[in-house]
Amino acid sequence: MNITITYFSSLRESLGRGEQTITVDQPISALDAWVVATGETELPAHLLIAINHEYKDAQTLINEGDELAFFPPVTGG
Repeated sequence: MNITITYFSSLRESLGRGEQTITVDQPISALDAWVVATGETELPAHLLIAINHEYKDAQTLINEGDELAFFPPVTGG
């Protein structure tokens, strides 16, 4: 199954891409999707995760057709 991942703000800049698609054989957690997509074994501190536009934790499973997004905390000003 294909999972499309979107990166926002400073993550987009540091990873050098705003979006990518990974292919996996079965549903995986948001953390596992991060590892497959970036090769990094840990999520950056305070990273926010959204699945289908709702905040979720790193252990939430991603299924076919879900939208996964990673972004740093939003600041105002």
